Amino acid sequence: MSYSGDFEESQHFSDTFSAFAKELAREIAQACSAHGKHVLEIGCGKGEFLRELCRISGATGLGIDPGYRTDAGRDEEDDRVQFITDFYKPSGQFDADIILCRHTLEHIASVQKFVRSIREGIGSRTDPWVVFETPDAKRVLAEGAFWDIYYEHCSYFSPGAHARLFRAEGFDVTDLRLRYGDQYIVQYARPIATGPSRPRLDLEDDLAEMQGLAKSFPSRVRIVQDEWRERVRSASAEGKRIVVWGGGSKGVSFLTTLGLDTEISAVVDVNPYKQGKFMPGAGHRVIAPSALVAEPPDLVIVMNPIYRAEIAKTLNALGLKPEISAVG
Repeated sequence: MSYSGDFEESQHFSDTFSAFAKELAREIAQACSAHGKHVLEIGCGKGEFLRELCRISGATGLGIDPGYRTDAGRDEEDDRVQFITDFYKPSGQFDADIILCRHTLEHIASVQKFVRSIREGIGSRTDPWVVFETPDAKRVLAEGAFWDIYYEHCSYFSPGAHARLFRAEGFDVTDLRLRYGDQYIVQYARPIATGPSRPRLDLEDDLAEMQGLAKSFPSRVRIVQDEWRERVRSASAEGKRIVVWGGGSKGVSFLTTLGLDTEISAVVDVNPYKQGKFMPGAGHRVIAPSALVAEPPDLVIVMNPIYRAEIAKTLNALGLKPEISAVG
């Protein structure tokens, strides 16, 4: 996997996601007393979250990501925030008071080495906050959510696995919770002088449950795949126009895993940087919601149920009343 400025991952064009990101930024700002502090975000994407956090808290920030780029109409001038378009490279100690890493850990193969480098970069200080956000693999296993398994993710975590990793590498995990419809793990931790720290949070005790879910996952996935494949092909055979809403990795995995081709008329995404492009592997064109007016859909398959209400509102505003069905 080669990450560059061509990698388009931003979810902030969704009102639902943007509202969540702002709420999380306020939570972090308060929990970490961010006012006047310096924030380092590893894997900052296009920088939207770091700008929001620094804006509301009065902190300064440095974002690092090989996919960061400045885009007309999206980039905002802010003297408090700087960005480096590159991979994070551990090089001695850094002066950050808050180390933030959202939806990046799952893209890293050697997670122990990565977390250890962060702990070493903090040095002897015990006051910095370390805040990580990562998809919850336990939900994926429980739902048979094959659309949430894709090649960019080389590591998967349950809340317990996430906390055990950090405790083993010299951190005390102070808070561990599920957010965004229980899809994301949000973990707060602080470095300790001696380790590992002992687990004490409710969500950490999940190893036996994970073993059971992993064992039954293959059979559950086959059932879910067969149900969706049959549903889509039956609707297509009836002459219904079917669109998939979500041009990101979930949509790619859904289409390619099920082998869907002409059954799907188009893929819709609110991110203008995806519109006019094509889905990897499947080849379906990504269109804007407004393009549906010319060819109204009969069935809209939503790739994340948390967006269902937002999508229904958008379709209603366009005068469209298709059947809406969400995965998961």
